Amino acid sequence: MPGPVPPDQPPPASWHRPEHPLSLWRWRGNPLCRRTDRIQGWIALGLLVLVPCLAAVTATAARDTVSDHYRAVAEHQARSRYFTPAVLVHDAPRHPEPGSPEARHTRYPVTVRYTDPLGHERTARTEVEPGLRGGSTTGLWVDADGSPARPPMPAAEIRSRALGWALLAFAAVTVAGIAVYDGCCRILLRRNSAEWDEAWARTGPRWSRFP
Repeated sequence: MPGPVPPDQPPPASWHRPEHPLSLWRWRGNPLCRRTDRIQGWIALGLLVLVPCLAAVTATAARDTVSDHYRAVAEHQARSRYFTPAVLVHDAPRHPEPGSPEARHTRYPVTVRYTDPLGHERTARTEVEPGLRGGSTTGLWVDADGSPARPPMPAAEIRSRALGWALLAFAAVTVAGIAVYDGCCRILLRRNSAEWDEAWARTGPRWSRFP
């Protein structure tokens, strides 16, 4: 009859836990580790250090460049555009109720009459708050020719655009780093395949011979 089941025994001293997928096994004394594996590991490590640094520098440069550009644009707009009073030709719609929270974010296009920088009386359409009556006075931005124009670019919009370009630059450098690593891996894989073919060409005939 079979004897009793022996108790659990501790693992031998030579036993090791499996390697973690993220461990630096490519640099260890693994007999199956090829030179191309070590090259791939060093490439991955180099890109892991280089890409974030390069992406941060590129993003900062893009943010500063875009910020300077749009700040200059805003300054030019402030010099070449004018805020002039304009009179409503007709009543603006009253919905939503004037003074309500919804009305703070609602604007309606109406026709207004104003005098351009050259002294000519003109009409145009601009957005105003709901409930304004005809004959009320509002403000209108015009350019040097007297045509309606957008107000000068505010600082918040400049910061938003600069941040958007900075994020785009950071993502572009990151994607480029991933593409470089993928290309290097493909080259190393083709080299491994060629070495395997050469090794099999030397070893295969010995396996196919009859004793």
